[in-house]
Amino acid sequence: VERGIFWSRELEARVPPGFAAEEAAAWLSAARAARVSALERGGCGRSSNRLARLSDGSRACVRYGINPEQIQGEALSYHLAGVLGMQERLPPMALALVEARGQQWEPVREELRGSHWAEGAVVSLTRWVDNLTAVVAPAPWGAEAGGGRRLRPLAAGDLGGLPPSQLVELVQWSDLILFDYLTANFDRLVSNLFSLQWDPRVMRRATSNLLRAPDGGLVFMDNEAGLVHGYRLLAMWDPYNEPLLRSLCVFREGTARRVAELHRRRSAAAELRRRYRAREPLWERLGFLSERQAELLQARVDFVHRHIAHCRAQ
Repeated sequence: VERGIFWSRELEARVPPGFAAEEAAAWLSAARAARVSALERGGCGRSSNRLARLSDGSRACVRYGINPEQIQGEALSYHLAGVLGMQERLPPMALALVEARGQQWEPVREELRGSHWAEGAVVSLTRWVDNLTAVVAPAPWGAEAGGGRRLRPLAAGDLGGLPPSQLVELVQWSDLILFDYLTANFDRLVSNLFSLQWDPRVMRRATSNLLRAPDGGLVFMDNEAGLVHGYRLLAMWDPYNEPLLRSLCVFREGTARRVAELHRRRSAAAELRRRYRAREPLWERLGFLSERQAELLQARVDFVHRHIAHCRAQ
């Protein structure tokens, strides 16, 4: 750790690269142009979702939201990760328009009839990734969080003697916890913490919507609870989300720098909107954050910035 609160550059250099920007851009371009050659059930979450085989040979999870705000949350969370410099931890994601007679969907017209998807609905296409495995939360968020005990802050002094592989994972967890606080995503570690009240062993089990690639890189999956749905339910979930953020006092310096810039310029929503509009052709179909949601995003950026300053002062 450098300067008390930042992961060292040497340690950050060991973090698996995830989905490189050039690789993600190439897949997104190909997926938008490809036709859907088959739709299969299973492997992509809810029963309304499908695993799509694309004409370019790749596969993608097609997520159909119970309501449009879930797809909007997925898309906006993906692009906020880009604003924060951590988009490589999320699989490439693009929006698509369901049109049974359109060129993209024509090969699976019959499957669409059985899916009960609404014509003209916006769905998300997320790149399928092979050989992912479950992730159990490490200390201090794992089994130590059980038994009614308060989360013990992770600070530089707690890291001595940990093996490099665990330190590399903690670097990624620090981004994940900060990201989930900003998006108010309750459908990951927060939901596990909530379940402690009736399942004392839940923290020993896999963390929801978080998987590990073969190279050790964490993959932040299924972010549809973020920013829109999560912001409607702050009163219920922030009693878990805030202590989770406060349990973290070591950060990636680049992440902290971006948070500081968004705080100083008060530009969180504006930068997210700019990136979303520039990189997602269908953005207008779902729209953007409301004025109130934009204010909440900035307020949460400001809260994270103050927390990082508090950690530095300690």
